[in-house]
Parts: sequence; structure tokens; C-alpha cells
Amino acid sequence: MEPSAQLTKKKDFVEIVYTGYTNGKVFDSNIEEDLKKIDDKAVPKKTTVVIGEQMVVPGLDKALEDKEIGKEYEILLKAKEGFGERDKNLLKTIPLKVFAEKNINPKPGMAFAVDNMLVKIVAVSGARVITDFNNPLAGKEITYKFKIARILEDEKEKASALFEQLFRFVPEFEIKENELTIKGEKRLETIIPIFKDKIKSLLNKELKFESIEKNKDDLENKAENKVEDK
Repeated sequence: MEPSAQLTKKKDFVEIVYTGYTNGKVFDSNIEEDLKKIDDKAVPKKTTVVIGEQMVVPGLDKALEDKEIGKEYEILLKAKEGFGERDKNLLKTIPLKVFAEKNINPKPGMAFAVDNMLVKIVAVSGARVITDFNNPLAGKEITYKFKIARILEDEKEKASALFEQLFRFVPEFEIKENELTIKGEKRLETIIPIFKDKIKSLLNKELKFESIEKNKDDLENKAENKVEDK
């Protein structure tokens, strides 16, 4: 490492390029070639995280510190540093009638999402269905190959990346000196108290809200766009 090389640190906003493996097989990636091994129709997306904010598994989060930009790294993580150990309390027995009410015919090996959790059917015995709510990677060693593509410096880009992580979408917003104002429908105002301290800690901005109701021009523009798309 050259003396002048820039190293990452906690609370840096970094764009990472990575691939995760378990038992030699890819389970996650934002590199097109590797992602195609999971789903040939998947489109890779840029991944930005804030170091030390638990936006990735603990072992990878820690490994992102003190790294050179553009250098490739590889780490092996035990289960507790990855997706955790398996929890027997997450093995649950559910009455068969619950599935029948939803027109689901459960069979061992089936997996489906429930409240953003992946549930696997372990066994079906009479009127009972044994399910596993553990993360599929719980209890497994995992390997990550990664590099820090860059450290984000622009305030608007950092805010957008943080909103994407926290909200799963980027609202309209404006930055003025020490304030970051989210603009949108009144219902968005409820998120301000939840994330106010986080925004202050990571962006050093006071989070504000400005209500903007959809106007007639916006609706007309959307209607015109739909017509053009057809």
C-alpha cells in the first residue's frame, strides 16, 4: 500500500462491487457475470452502503473499513459473522387449514415469502405443516469477494443512497445548508421522527418535511406519457 493511498473508515458512503458465495456457489452479487449464475434475467444494480451502519452482514460491514479504493479483497465469514446461526425457535408448526384458506397445497421443499421473510416447508404431517423461518444462509460459512469502487462525496448523491437504503425509494428532496427537506404527500411526514436522528448522524442535516399535493398539471403529464408509451 502506498503511503498516500486513501483508506475507508466508519460512516463513509461507499459504492461496493461484490459477489457472495456459499459452498462455492454464488448467492448474491451486483456483478452481471456472477448475477447471471443465480438468475439469467436479473439486472445488476449499484450498491452503496454506509460503513458501520449494518447495511450488510456484520463480517462484511467490518471488513469494509481501512480498505484501499479499487483493490480486490476476499473474506471468509463464520455463520455468526454472516447470516447468523440457525435458530430452532424459528421452526414452527402451522395448521394445514391456514394454507388451505390461501389455496396453497404445501409440500416439503416449497419456499415462499411471508411478511418479507422466506419460509420453507420442512414436512407435512396430517393436519400439521412444519415450517422453517430461518434465513436459507443461516448456519453457513460464506465468502465475499469485493472491492470499494469509490467513496461518495456529493451531498445529494449521499442523501439519495441513504434514502434508497432506508425507504427503498428516493423521495423528492432539497438540501440547504444544514437542512434536508423531504417534499411529498402528507403521508410521508410520518417517517420524519423515525429517521431524523439517523439523517443527523450520517449527513449532519436536520430532517424537515414539506407537503406537496399532486396538482392537475402533474396528472396531465402522466396521462400524456402513458399515451406516448402506447
